Amino acid sequence: MAYSSQIRAAVGAVRESLAGVGVGVQDRRFTQHGEHDPLPDAPLVLVACSGGRDSMALAAVARTVCASLGVRCGAVIVDHGLQAGSGRVARETADRCERLGLAPVTLRAVQVQESGSGVEAAARDARYRALTAAAREYDASAVLLAHTRDDQAETVLLGLLRSGGIDAIAGMPPTLDRDGVLFVRPFLELGRADTTAICEQLRVAWWDDPTNGEAAEGPLDARYPLRSRIRHDLMPALARFMGADVSAVLARGTRSARHDKEYLDAEAERALADVARFVGTADAVAGADGTDATGAAGAAEPAGADAVRTEERRERRAALLFDARKLGALHPAIRRRVIAHGLASVGVAGNQLQVEAIERLAVDWHGQGAVNLSGGYSANRQKHVIRVCQDGMHENRGCSGSD
Repeated sequence: MAYSSQIRAAVGAVRESLAGVGVGVQDRRFTQHGEHDPLPDAPLVLVACSGGRDSMALAAVARTVCASLGVRCGAVIVDHGLQAGSGRVARETADRCERLGLAPVTLRAVQVQESGSGVEAAARDARYRALTAAAREYDASAVLLAHTRDDQAETVLLGLLRSGGIDAIAGMPPTLDRDGVLFVRPFLELGRADTTAICEQLRVAWWDDPTNGEAAEGPLDARYPLRSRIRHDLMPALARFMGADVSAVLARGTRSARHDKEYLDAEAERALADVARFVGTADAVAGADGTDATGAAGAAEPAGADAVRTEERRERRAALLFDARKLGALHPAIRRRVIAHGLASVGVAGNQLQVEAIERLAVDWHGQGAVNLSGGYSANRQKHVIRVCQDGMHENRGCSGSD
């Protein structure tokens, strides 16, 4: 069949993304016309599939691209259990993926446990844990995520509304490593209109999440997630105001901002090694139920990070000691990033207000009390040392350090 412009763009995007992470043609057979089955030990690419139009379009295109490369292509469907009938939707999505020819297709049911960061964040954490576990189980080379240019624009606006700064403008990265699993976003240059067209042209059915509010008339109220309200109300209003495709404008700005963010992150890591040290191990403070030092099966995302976990660090670091004088001497742009990176290294998700409060322990010290953090942690200054420990450890050897 002759491919439409949308399908050609999607095929090219998936090919380019896979090539960028080292997944290419497996042998000369796949450079020739005709159907060729991949070898049983060929690399496996998994598609994270919710059943929506974006992920179903990605599943269909990825299956075609992987077949042309001699690469196996499977799918992971995560059932969050947050809506009535979610199990049925997940099973129907799995069936559609199987009919498209993806294999293996695995369905993972998760429990979403809200721990103060909101249901959306808790669901994302549970989803990524499930995707990471599936990728490890099947030894996948990469997991493909179906975020589009529209999702990127919405993410930028979400970040600006919640905190701002270069991290918000940088948006989502095209690739990220999370606990040793490679996640790839091939569709960041494609819009939701493109994925809709691909599904229609390939006659692939999809499911519309009712929490997106697409069927609602008029503005969405506060019962809908903030991202849905941005999509349904704010983005169209901005498009009318500008008379242009706002998603393209916002997404385009993420590219240069990401270079800035990567540089600042690298500088912060270098500075962290100079102004802080880590003591103890997470095992020393882990719960008997096997949870980590945060009291949850996985820590929430560190502020200003790309959803990249620090699991390996957390396993051997239970407490963080900042040299207050050295920390205070850093430029503010680096200092706050150093604090956020340090918190992430002990499995603590610090929000902007908490990071700024710890910063004041270094630059505006006048005997103020401890800064309370998630997971039972707090930051407390004693003489010239700022200690980030679980409560109860500040006075014991697990969180000690010379002043």
